[in-house]
Amino acid sequence: MPEATPTKPAHNPNLSLALDFGPLLVFFLGYKFLGMVAGTAAFMVAISLAVLVSKVKLGKVSPMLWLSAVLVVFFGGLTIWFNDQRFIQIKPTIIYSFFALMLLGGLARGKPLLKYLLQAAYDGLSEEGWAKLSRNWAIFFIVMAVANEIMRASLSFDSWLSLKVWGVTIVSFLFAAANVPMLLKHGLVLDKSAPAEAEKAIAQGEPPQG
Repeated sequence: MPEATPTKPAHNPNLSLALDFGPLLVFFLGYKFLGMVAGTAAFMVAISLAVLVSKVKLGKVSPMLWLSAVLVVFFGGLTIWFNDQRFIQIKPTIIYSFFALMLLGGLARGKPLLKYLLQAAYDGLSEEGWAKLSRNWAIFFIVMAVANEIMRASLSFDSWLSLKVWGVTIVSFLFAAANVPMLLKHGLVLDKSAPAEAEKAIAQGEPPQG
């Protein structure tokens, strides 16, 4: 009798979206209604639960979510200990810089890293397409790292947090959508679940939550 083939967990775009952006929303609401310390503690708990749920329900944890969870727990702990919001504000800069360096390093070695992370979402994309996509997102992450530092230095924490939760999310989706015409020119095959699936995958952290 043949052995049953293990069933791969089904991809759930709504769950992925909740896991990637839910913890940040928890932080936003926690800070607004409970204050910095309680909001940060809620953020740490929420992103830890997001990692667990992602592993159980989706069978994997995206690189962005892993890195975000580690940095949120680390810098969140420092934020609570020193009662200093600057620690949690620097987290996005570190994440953006890390992935920009990873993508640029891959391109320097002739290996566009996004190809190994997003191949299933970008069916048919040529090598040139992968290289351009990796280049574009590396530039985007550099711009976002610089923008976060400018916002951190020039805005109040409330304004920074509002832009982080709403502005950055919208900008990420718009940038992902803006890449689709270029991808189509380089062989991207859109099925019934694309381009929304492909755009969301990269905007949410599969290359590398927020």
